[in-house]
Amino acid sequence: MSWYIIMLYIHIFSVVLSIGPYFVLFPLLALIRRAPFESLPDYLEPFRITVRLTKHAGHVLVATGIILTWITAWSWKTSWIVATVLIMVASLYFIARAFSPLLRQLKAPHEDRNTLVNKLRKALIWYVIITLAMMWFMVSKPTIW
Repeated sequence: MSWYIIMLYIHIFSVVLSIGPYFVLFPLLALIRRAPFESLPDYLEPFRITVRLTKHAGHVLVATGIILTWITAWSWKTSWIVATVLIMVASLYFIARAFSPLLRQLKAPHEDRNTLVNKLRKALIWYVIITLAMMWFMVSKPTIW
């Protein structure tokens, strides 16, 4: 098996690890909304673990993407690569600002849990959209320019 195939499989697996766990979190939102405050940490822990897992999967994703670009004929100026990198930078900013502050607020005593859970749901939806957009560019490889 060639290095290209190995890197491609690792790259694809890291995409799955970067996006997939977030879909599991949607059902938890209803539980977080209803749970007594004392049990909230148990429901928030999967979010923390998911953010950490996807962060590390993202490191593998970036590293294998760089290696795949390097060992193939693709140029860094290729439109779908540029678009993917720009979206990736936006997603890094988004994930840093979206989940951790909300999770911290939910762990502390607060007045309106529904508002925080709604913000968390919105952040979850936006992150899935952003990562699926990156995946679309990587899979379809459209020529923009």
